[in-house]
Amino acid sequence: MSKLTKKQKSVADKIEAGKAYTLKEAAELVKEITTTQFDASLDIDVRLGVDPRKANQMVRGVCTLPNGTGKTVRVLVLCTPDAEAAAKEAGADYVGLDEYIEKIKGGWTDIDVIITMPSVMGKVGSVGRILGPRGLMPNPKSGTVTMDVAKAVKDIKSGKIDFKVDKAGIIHTSIGKVSFTPEQIYQNAKEFVATVIKLKPAAAKGTYIKSIFISSTMSKGIKIDPKSVE
Repeated sequence: MSKLTKKQKSVADKIEAGKAYTLKEAAELVKEITTTQFDASLDIDVRLGVDPRKANQMVRGVCTLPNGTGKTVRVLVLCTPDAEAAAKEAGADYVGLDEYIEKIKGGWTDIDVIITMPSVMGKVGSVGRILGPRGLMPNPKSGTVTMDVAKAVKDIKSGKIDFKVDKAGIIHTSIGKVSFTPEQIYQNAKEFVATVIKLKPAAAKGTYIKSIFISSTMSKGIKIDPKSVE
């Protein structure tokens, strides 16, 4: 087991073992226990009472964080020539089609999100084996396959994220940076959990939100009382 640094020791006792904090308390505490020298990411983990192996219990959706993600998101738009100008004006980092398909075939994936149009999905599908494992494949459910590519770019640049429950029944995503104020952290986390609650499958029985934890890069997880988020 690795030894704690002086800074880690100084904050180790700030979290009470087994205690479930309110979301507002956790939003303040996560800043206090972060000891990294860089602007750490803030992560949230929500364990759900669903069986992701069953199609009618899959939880997937999108959420626009009120205060953004705090990250610079690199967006590639694969579209027809008539939509290129609008995509560039909306803030896309890369815009085109065939030349970028060829770059991806050559191994280039230095991007965070790809947005495309239904009419060119055939061409995008040719690099699906490269994009899929990296989580870059555009999907209508996440709003990245759309006729209005400019709106999709603006949404993503302003803090729109997509998420999906994993095989263990957990949704894990980043909701900001530790440099955010406690109120900004609270607002982002509350909006995210509220979105997850709205997506509860009709087939899911029993307790839906089993647990919520918030943490920053390399910090301990803080358990949150689900009732404080509802």
